[in-house]
Amino acid sequence: MRADDAAARSDASPASAAAPDALVVGAGLAGLACARELSEAGLRVRILEATDQVGGRVRTFEHEDGFLLDRGFQVLLTAYPETQRLLDYDALQLGRFYSGALVRHDGAFHRVADPFRHPTDAPATLMAPIGSLADKLRVGAASWRLRRPRLRALFARPETTTEAALRERWGFSDTIIDRFFRPFLGGIFLENELRTSSRMFAFVFRMFAEGVAALPAGGVQAMPRQLARGLPKDTVHFGTEVAAVEGRTVRLESGDGLEVPAIVVATEAPEAARLLEAEAAGDVQTESRSTTTVYFAAGRPPTDEAALMLNGTGAGPVNTAVVLSNVQPSYAPPGQALISASVLGNPPVSDDELEGEVRRQLRDWFGAGVEGWRALRTVRVDYALPEQAPPFLSPPMKRVRRRPGLYCCGDHRRTASINGALASGRAAAQAVLADRRAGRLA
Repeated sequence: MRADDAAARSDASPASAAAPDALVVGAGLAGLACARELSEAGLRVRILEATDQVGGRVRTFEHEDGFLLDRGFQVLLTAYPETQRLLDYDALQLGRFYSGALVRHDGAFHRVADPFRHPTDAPATLMAPIGSLADKLRVGAASWRLRRPRLRALFARPETTTEAALRERWGFSDTIIDRFFRPFLGGIFLENELRTSSRMFAFVFRMFAEGVAALPAGGVQAMPRQLARGLPKDTVHFGTEVAAVEGRTVRLESGDGLEVPAIVVATEAPEAARLLEAEAAGDVQTESRSTTTVYFAAGRPPTDEAALMLNGTGAGPVNTAVVLSNVQPSYAPPGQALISASVLGNPPVSDDELEGEVRRQLRDWFGAGVEGWRALRTVRVDYALPEQAPPFLSPPMKRVRRRPGLYCCGDHRRTASINGALASGRAAAQAVLADRRAGRLA
């Protein structure tokens, strides 16, 4: 266990420690944000975490050869309001992606740039065969129009699928939808049919317009570790599995029971539904999207670009690829490059078979040198994101308060994103504090 994870660690048995005012189940982003808010309000908080680390799905594996492999391809969008509120960006030493992408189509990469951040790349963008001139002007118009209203107003617009919104609301052609939006948004939503809520599209597109995509030094798990360092000592109890929530008692797999005034279930949706059972009232979305990432090491990067590379043809398993060490040098040891290739879903083939298919596609992209790359690991994440098809965001903020003393948070209660997880954790904490002030937790 890293020192960062141990900072708020407690070695005492959860049942023997002093009784807390609130108990949080899960040390993912939502649980950590909730605990931070409650602790800062003066409450004694305890987090029960089944694993030996903080972060939940926001996890980074440290490869024996010095590479950092995130649990699936993940990025921080710096415009997220909640990360701006809770994280110290300077301390994270962010490495930033190029504001745009390289689209693979017809045997070549074509540059698509944010003209406001990379004005010298505007001519290349205009020439890129990803859509008409009108399409490209519409991208700029959408970016400008989505930045104007307050965020709350974006979630009040009629909800449809992203594909329907792109065609009918924004007027984009099939060409730009297929060659750019499907791979680009597919990498974010983990589905390229673009069935995800149009409200989620509007939110994400605005976040890209207002900020950049970035990776912290030390991997994405640096974010939850930073949050954990802000908690009082002995807050997090690792290796503690929860069997059930019964009234105001949390029953542990060890057989111990903890009775507390407030219980916050901050787990992934399937586990939350299990723990809440009848009290879930059927509104916990348990359907999800999966993703697979194949990591390679190379003696030299196939490109110097810090840009996301998109599959603009739809052929082959790879949806997106990126040289992560070009974006964030800490992901690879000196003199080495780390490449990730992301595949939508969880293909029903062995890791060796999938790696071979991915390598063949990347050889077509980058040349024969790919044959010399070393496969490091294939990471399959079955529950990577909650399903976000309409009416996922109707309403956009699902209730976190189940009853006085029982609360639920996670990205399945807001937008399925880092921002949504943090926002729901903070909302759950505020609900606890409101019930406490009203005397409903006595």
